[in-house]
Amino acid sequence: MEALRQDDPRRFGRFTALARFDEQASAVRYVARDTASGETALVTAARPELAAVPVFSRRFRAEARTAERLAGGWVSPPLETGKAAGTPGDGPEPLWTAAGYVAALPLDEAVGIAGPLPERVVRVLGAGIAETLSRVHATGAALQGLAPGTVLLAADGPRLTAFGPLGAAASAEAGPEDRLSVRLGYLTPEQIAGEEVSAASDLFVLGLLLAYAATGATPFTEGPAEGASRRIAEDEPELDGVPQELRELIASCLAKDPAERPSAGTVAAELALEGAAGLARGGWLPEPLAAAVADQEARVRALEVPAAGGAEMPGAYGVPGTAGTPGTDGAPGADRTPGTAGASGAAGTPGTDGALGAAGTFDAEEAPGAETAGPGGIEEDRGTTRFLNTGPRPPRNDTPTTQLALPQGVAAPPLPALAPTAQQAPAAPGASAAPGTPAAHSAPAAPGGAPQPGHPYAAPAAPYAAPGSVPPAGPPHGGPTPYPAAALPTGAGGAGGGGPMVSLPLPPAPAPAPDPGASRRTLLTIAAAAVGGLVVGGGAMAALGSGETAAATDDKPAPKPRRTLPGQAPEPRWTYTHPASEAPPLTAAVWQDELLVLTGESQAAAVDLRTGKRRWQRADAAKGQAALAAGTDLVFVASPTEFLWLAPKDGKVVHRVRYTEAFDDLAVGPLAGSSGPVIWFTASHTVTVKAPKPKKGKKKGKDKQVPEAFFLAYDIVRRKELWRTPVPAGRAPGTPSYRVAAERSADILVRQRSASLTPAEVRAAKRKGSVRSFDQKTGKLLWTKQYGAATPEAATAGDEDGTLYAAVGTDLEAFEADTAKPLWRVEGTEGSVYGTPLIAGPLVHTTESSQSVGAIERESGRLVWRRSTEVPAPGNAPSITLSSSEKTLIAADAVQVTAFAADSGERLWKFQDIGAAEPKGATVSAPYRVLTVGKTAIVQRERSFYAFPVA
Repeated sequence: MEALRQDDPRRFGRFTALARFDEQASAVRYVARDTASGETALVTAARPELAAVPVFSRRFRAEARTAERLAGGWVSPPLETGKAAGTPGDGPEPLWTAAGYVAALPLDEAVGIAGPLPERVVRVLGAGIAETLSRVHATGAALQGLAPGTVLLAADGPRLTAFGPLGAAASAEAGPEDRLSVRLGYLTPEQIAGEEVSAASDLFVLGLLLAYAATGATPFTEGPAEGASRRIAEDEPELDGVPQELRELIASCLAKDPAERPSAGTVAAELALEGAAGLARGGWLPEPLAAAVADQEARVRALEVPAAGGAEMPGAYGVPGTAGTPGTDGAPGADRTPGTAGASGAAGTPGTDGALGAAGTFDAEEAPGAETAGPGGIEEDRGTTRFLNTGPRPPRNDTPTTQLALPQGVAAPPLPALAPTAQQAPAAPGASAAPGTPAAHSAPAAPGGAPQPGHPYAAPAAPYAAPGSVPPAGPPHGGPTPYPAAALPTGAGGAGGGGPMVSLPLPPAPAPAPDPGASRRTLLTIAAAAVGGLVVGGGAMAALGSGETAAATDDKPAPKPRRTLPGQAPEPRWTYTHPASEAPPLTAAVWQDELLVLTGESQAAAVDLRTGKRRWQRADAAKGQAALAAGTDLVFVASPTEFLWLAPKDGKVVHRVRYTEAFDDLAVGPLAGSSGPVIWFTASHTVTVKAPKPKKGKKKGKDKQVPEAFFLAYDIVRRKELWRTPVPAGRAPGTPSYRVAAERSADILVRQRSASLTPAEVRAAKRKGSVRSFDQKTGKLLWTKQYGAATPEAATAGDEDGTLYAAVGTDLEAFEADTAKPLWRVEGTEGSVYGTPLIAGPLVHTTESSQSVGAIERESGRLVWRRSTEVPAPGNAPSITLSSSEKTLIAADAVQVTAFAADSGERLWKFQDIGAAEPKGATVSAPYRVLTVGKTAIVQRERSFYAFPVA
């Protein structure tokens, strides 16, 4: 980090520049602050000579949009983006984007400080990167943004800062006729062969990064420089220094055949099954790196807004070649440590210029519609929609070219002087220290004496190239590179540095999406959960009671606020751990915003929502279904043999109704749902059917035992049965299992769980599911209908207006409930199925087994947003819950809990609990469950409960 130079811009929108953070091949990064709010940002400003190239401008903005779609998790959310110039006379269009600042070290700098990283650190690093890659790859795109300088190590986990070839470029050059040449620092076997990149290419580069992190050296660098490209394409990587537990996985990432490389989701799961955030929990950085990160944060916090007098124009970029502080000249390599040829912390073997990577050329006519918004004004899916190369692909614009490599030690012919240069001066004291890195953190020598990557923020040492010219040869931005320069491909007319260069076109910027009206598909869902005031028993979590704000938010003082990092869950109001002497709870529910009532194998217990302390336990309610509110003063629990009404103060049984007495010896099944004081459930008993009188001379047949089933309504306040209706018996022992999909003013819509259907019913329905309508007052069966091709297992839910939403294949369809008329269809992710949707106001919130959640307009079926939870797919669709204000959507699965803004899909935070260790070392793997009350979300994982504040 260094002081601002004379011609550096001082303002970026609402942000005031404080210092130069570092330089990249295509941009300069600044630490900036909003003086009004105190918010600190990292501003990435494109180099002005490149910003003047139209194709660069489009690509820069495309990569900024990719960052926006990926925001959350391990991607810092963008805060603001520079606006276009007002008129052509304003000069080059100011190109910049600001993201939230997080104290972190680039991977190359971290290895320079601490040497090879421990296995756990490598696992967290790789899992975090792979989680982000899996979201990009779900669209069929490749990121091409990985390099040691674009991957950062923060206190809570890794961060990815580049989202395409520009961000990860080793060099970027403006050519004639508005062409742009970009070289990447890392090559893959398919790029050397002249083939297009794919998602598997990202995995190869990930393997190189992980090997570098684990050993401090990059595979394929051993041996003559001239043979590097052959080694990449043909040799097996040297991984002897990689920990044994990681070697096989990294080797699979480095497979020559892209088809043999694992998926990003597989890598993430193998490195950290509990997720990167879970593995990093409690601290993951070695002490020297943790100290360096803390020191960097302190230095940035101490930066003051510069005194007035500098350039104040937004987007006023420095003139190439203008000298700044003594010994600096604004060169692209200004971050180099004296004595090294690496840019921004680049490391290579002594005497080399670092590695040159894949070169690409953009046509000026590329993707003319790249700036167009999403279809019909819809916000594009930030987690699962188009990135980088999913639009129409332009024709290949040049053929592979080669140029002669210069052996090491042979000087290249001098380049013509293209711009005035300043006399290189010795570095100022401390100039080689990275921001936040104490001087004591010197880079240790690598085994064999090879130097480790230097600190990237040193005095500059190379001239700045004039616009459109070929810059002096130098190593790429982004730290250590795997291939000596003399052996690597470059584009025609590329910078020197030797080596045959392969010129490959980079993928186009995203093209406009097709009109959704032209190919819109329709949607519907078949329910297995509570909908709009209904609650389901069994293993579900249910919020019940008055619906008022939780007492916990009013009566208990708020905890002292803490500073949270992007994506980090807020501090819990309280935590509760169920005693190890008791079985884990089977159900959990909120009673009157006052108690969290848990039922288990041995007893029921109540936890005070204000304090998180246990209030009482009661053995009578063991194995009970989810507790309900029976009026304002009693807790209702349905046990296996009786209905119980408990006092909320101490759990004492106030009333009990045994099934054998109240329901004619019926065996009561699970609750189907509830609304207010009314619950619905199924029950059955066995009756004897006499054998018919035999014909003369024939033996009398045997009497038969036949199950007889009923659907019942019961008022838990008046303790009175309302009606009982005969229904078809289910699979043995005979009680069908129902779920209420929707409650309307005159009727309720009910689905039967597929596991309780008899084989004869399944055959008769031709593998289609059905919905039954029962009169609310009398229980009379009004009709039974099937909806499209929805199967018995399909998730279904309905609303009070008479619309039913059901999963049909990979899609979600909407039907008119009374007529089964299709209304609309929304296409799902390929190979995925929808889970039970949640209806709230004008939106239908969706969940898919591809680990995506979203929102759809109820009336039109228009997709409002869709985002990934970043959990590796496939798996069951996450369960979703809304906060009481309906502002926060919370998705829970077996890996983590993810919170989103319900209206926009912005990813707010993620939470993972590694789980309590069992005596033999096994960890808890139970899925998460969530219920909400007032401004609190209660997250459960087996025995552990956390009360998080939510909007």
